[in-house]
Amino acid sequence: MADPVFAQKADRPAIQAGDEWRFVQYWGMPSTEPNRIWKIHSVTPKEIEGTENGEPLTLTPDLGVLDSPRARDSNPMSLSFPLEVGKRWGYTTDWVFKAKGSKGGAAVQVEVVAYERLKIPAGEFDAFKLVAKSAIRGVSGINSQIDAGTETTYWYAPAARAVVKSVHRNPYLGTATVELVELRLQN
Repeated sequence: MADPVFAQKADRPAIQAGDEWRFVQYWGMPSTEPNRIWKIHSVTPKEIEGTENGEPLTLTPDLGVLDSPRARDSNPMSLSFPLEVGKRWGYTTDWVFKAKGSKGGAAVQVEVVAYERLKIPAGEFDAFKLVAKSAIRGVSGINSQIDAGTETTYWYAPAARAVVKSVHRNPYLGTATVELVELRLQN
């Protein structure tokens, strides 16, 4: 008999206008006060349009962040549907980190490593655990070279239609955690 954990598969979610997610991002000290709010306004086969804290947000159909108030990515593929444990993929992308004026490129390798129960401020979710390892190169806003490896562990929950938690380790910026605090999905 097959283990149900390994039988799990997630197709691309049906994101709808009106869907809303409230996240908290923090460094070090945990918080549950939302400071990143995504609201979806329109969905087409090519992209998802909305706002992040009232400013323009553009996502790919696979929920990759193309443009937000924080960053811009030419080819965001942190998710590649359908998801299932053991799936791997790689991609390259050009990025701009708007807050610091940094820009460059990244080569990323992603693996779906588990399907597990996760408790976060928004509740408990069954989620796919993914690990992305990136080699980033670029230049900072003060013209210093960027050349490092980063690692992001994140969990995609089909019931939430979103990545509900991520932990990003970057030698330049430290460790940032993002967690879902609340969601309002359209039926």
